[in-house]
This record gives sequence, C-alpha cells and structure tokens, in this order.
Amino acid sequence: MIELPYLTDDTPFPDVSRALTEPNGLLAFGGALDVNRLFEAYTHGIFPWFSREEPILWWSPDPRAIIELDEFHASSSLRKLIKRQQYHVTLNYNFNAVIEACSSIPRLNPHTGKISRDTWITKEMQRAYEQLHIAGIAHSIEVWDEKDVLVGGLYGVAVGKVFCGESMFHKRDNTSKLAMYALVTHMKNHNLAFIDCQLPTAHLVSLGAKTLSRADFISRLHKLNQTLDEQGNIARFYRHCWLKQVITL
Repeated sequence: MIELPYLTDDTPFPDVSRALTEPNGLLAFGGALDVNRLFEAYTHGIFPWFSREEPILWWSPDPRAIIELDEFHASSSLRKLIKRQQYHVTLNYNFNAVIEACSSIPRLNPHTGKISRDTWITKEMQRAYEQLHIAGIAHSIEVWDEKDVLVGGLYGVAVGKVFCGESMFHKRDNTSKLAMYALVTHMKNHNLAFIDCQLPTAHLVSLGAKTLSRADFISRLHKLNQTLDEQGNIARFYRHCWLKQVITL
C-alpha cells in the first residue's frame, strides 16, 4: 500500500528523498496551485502533474532530464527551417494562447507511455500558470507565421538561471523545435544555465537531453536560483532576462 504525504494549504513539501521510486518521483498530494506554492515547488525541484479525476499530485523524479545549452542538437531540417526565416519568434507575447494550445494537443504521457487526448493541462492548471506568468515567473516562447498565426511554442517556469520546461506544441513541422532553439538562443544571450526537461523522452533526447541524478539536479538548481532579491522581490537581473521581446535567430 502506498503511503503518500497529504499537503494542506500551508503544509511544507516533504524532502524529495521521500519520493516514490514507483511511480518514479511521486512525492505528495493535495495543497493548492497558487503562486506561492508553485514557486516553492519549482525552487525545490518539484512540479505538479495530475489528470482531471485525480487530486493535485507533486513529483520530483530521479533521474532528471536536462538540456545543457551547448549540447542542444539542431537537426538538419531544423537548421534549414531557421535559414529560411519562414517564422518569427517572440518571448512572452501571448502566454495564455500558448498554454491553451499545449492543452489541446494529443501527446505522450511519460508516466504511462501512451498517447492521450486527455490533457494533464486542465483548466485549473491553466489558470494557475497564467497567474504565475502574471507574477513574472512563468514564461512562453511563441512561433508565428507570416500571417501572425501562432503555429508553435512552449512554456515553463524560470528559477534563477534555470528554465523548467512544462510543455510545447506545434501546428507546422518543426515549429516546437524552433521554439526550443529560440529558447536556447535567448538563454545563451543572457548567460543562463540549462533547461529542465523533467522526464526523458525520445523527442527530448533527440534534442540533446541527458539525465543526471535528482541530487545533482537540485544542487545545481539551488546554486543557480537567483530569482528574488534580498527584499523578496523579483531580482532586476531576472526581470531583465524575461522581458517581452522578439527573439532574433
């Protein structure tokens, strides 16, 4: 029988070492999806993942998948797409549209290994991350075609110099990869560190993802967490990194 800690609204997260090995990384359930709880989660290497019929579930898998910026792999088809300059890419132009698009795309559930249309990005999750975006912590990359139609993108949460990717989508070939390339380019330009991919998938591995132990991941995350200043406000450096802008490729 699985014994899982239950979180009330003000219960702190248990140490991630208490996470289950099967299913990998399941740590706790309950609590709320407010800005403070989500920020606390991400700064400790924890993220929410649950379906409509489940309570809020919190995860911290071991090992953890990441992409080092210098190890991102751009395929030949992606490089050709970049050279054609067929699309333009922006940062934080329309977070809500990106998360809505991500919620509607059938995708692989890495916990079950099955393709499903039953999204884990529920309306509750969308509202929570939209509030996190308003707070200046969650960010989106948008890919637009020549008619300014949104055709690809991704969103996630930035913890200091680390970007914790949540989901991506494409409506044209390679546009989600283009969004990832744009994110890598932007992060390099601002001397940021790496992308947290949470769990490895074949698609992420093809982009250069590798795994490291949860302990090593969290150690690096804590060292790179420069989100807030000494007064508890979003640090000037962090705010500058994630200003709304066009990303030049």
